[in-house]
Amino acid sequence: MRKIALALTLAAGCASASSETVKQDAAVKVVAAQVLPALKGDKLKATVLEVSYPPGGASSAHRHPCPVIGYILEGRYRTQVEGGPVTIYQRGDSFYEPANGVHQVSANASTTEPVRFLAYFLCDSDAPLSAPAP
Repeated sequence: MRKIALALTLAAGCASASSETVKQDAAVKVVAAQVLPALKGDKLKATVLEVSYPPGGASSAHRHPCPVIGYILEGRYRTQVEGGPVTIYQRGDSFYEPANGVHQVSANASTTEPVRFLAYFLCDSDAPLSAPAP
């Protein structure tokens, strides 16, 4: 946890250092906040992926070994995790997926427009970021 706090402090310092030279105002709003499960601090690794589905595109059922926070950049994303409700997220929305939750649905909600989102993985092992669901 100290490593994360230090990284956030350093990032904030870099942001304020660059804002002093650029002299622009910044607007900040929380788009997601999620309590995470206990993680091993000695192997923490954050990975950010950009995921795109073409119109009508989808993935087969799968799971991730660590928690994932997503942020929709464009389009509409349809998902269902662990038998929960099917949910559609659109541009500007964020979502949370618990570690090892089975993605029964992971698809573009549109047949005419692409969808693109960022997936932030916070992992404490070297396992592959995605695996087929049994």
